[in-house]
Amino acid sequence: MNDRRNFLRGVSAGALALGATAASRAASLPEAVYQASPQMQPPRPPETGRPFRPVATLNGWSLPWRMATGNVKEFHLVAEPVVRELAPGMTARLWGYNGSSPGPTIEAVEGDRVRIFVTNKLPEHTTVHWHGLTVPNGMDGVGGLTQPHIAPGKTFVYEFQLQRAGTFMYHPHADEMVQMAMGMMGLFIVHPRDPGFMRVDRDFAFLLNAYSIEPGAAVPRTAEMTDFNLWTWNSRVFPGIDPLVCRTGDRVRVRVGNLTMTNHPIHMHGPHFTVTGTDGGWVPPSARWPEVTTDIAVGQMRAFEFEAIAGDWAIHCHKAHHTMNAMGHQVPNMIGVDQRELAERISRLIPDYMAMGDKGMSDMGAMRMPLPENTLPMMDGKGPFGPLEMGGMFSVVKVRDRQKPGDYADPGPYKHPPGTVAYEYEGPMPSEPTRAAEPPADEHKMHVHKPQGHEGHEH
Repeated sequence: MNDRRNFLRGVSAGALALGATAASRAASLPEAVYQASPQMQPPRPPETGRPFRPVATLNGWSLPWRMATGNVKEFHLVAEPVVRELAPGMTARLWGYNGSSPGPTIEAVEGDRVRIFVTNKLPEHTTVHWHGLTVPNGMDGVGGLTQPHIAPGKTFVYEFQLQRAGTFMYHPHADEMVQMAMGMMGLFIVHPRDPGFMRVDRDFAFLLNAYSIEPGAAVPRTAEMTDFNLWTWNSRVFPGIDPLVCRTGDRVRVRVGNLTMTNHPIHMHGPHFTVTGTDGGWVPPSARWPEVTTDIAVGQMRAFEFEAIAGDWAIHCHKAHHTMNAMGHQVPNMIGVDQRELAERISRLIPDYMAMGDKGMSDMGAMRMPLPENTLPMMDGKGPFGPLEMGGMFSVVKVRDRQKPGDYADPGPYKHPPGTVAYEYEGPMPSEPTRAAEPPADEHKMHVHKPQGHEGHEH
């Protein structure tokens, strides 16, 4: 307890502004590294500091650091407007860090002391909150409560020691509704001090976030609270989300943080998994059980692990409309409606008119209809057997027998062993389907009469 008190008292009560009078500090500002590519950067083992197995951030990267006097790891985050490709065919004008949204993953080791410089290149003030990390109160990043805001053009410093390993996040606590809706967030991974503890062969990480961007537009509607139309992993939608590539038999961990405004049941096909980490740390082995879906609430983080089995296994949010791209939510259900006569009449005025929806929406996955500029189709993606008819929060865990350790390159479609793919039945079919006889009516049969008026009702 005394050690904890000393830790909390041992750092300045507030984040430190770098002013013109602090010339020596300003001169030692670490170089800011930028990365705008939406492709995942292969994880690299650390060159300095304690050893750890780095995470693979889907469609992202990890921020380099430099070692300063006293074995302090120094990072430099730059809050700024960015352009992010959500998937081929659509870009969004967001806010993020170091050229990307989400910002780069910060990785360090339990017990490390970190010093994080934050430069503000936004048009308004900001802060950084270290979500889930135990830090001195003055480093918690709540503008106006625990620190002054970081004004445009200013650089602040956050410094603290990492108390425990786990999966954490960072995001602003200043004009939070706008800044988070614009994409300002990132992952903060603290690895165990013992590199053999909770060791895995592959360690993936991504954040859940969502946007409301009108077709043809590029800037999110920041006042939206419920009607989002782009559900993303690391500000990417399928088919733009990287696959999770593994080798058969690998012990695999997937870390997920939720910074949307609703919960997400993340479901993985194929091998069962166990939830091994939460916001509060690692789950003891005696408290784990096998799952195929884990529900992640707003602001929560989860880590789950499994043994990789060969195949192409879908992984997605199990809310069906979260695996769609930009879609209108007021579209009527036209299943069973004969539109042929109406379509013929409309096509005389609009030659390219096409009636859809009378048999479902699967046509959307196969057709390429004209779309507004900078707009994605509602369903997309192609597989070895046809359209995938997916979008949004969907990807594939690709497991291969011969995938080399450390190789995250997409191996292409899975080659199924003979006799292991579902096939069409081509045998004889009955002329008429057999139906069960309707039971005879009797005096116990329930009859329901719909009320016809409201006479006598009190309101």
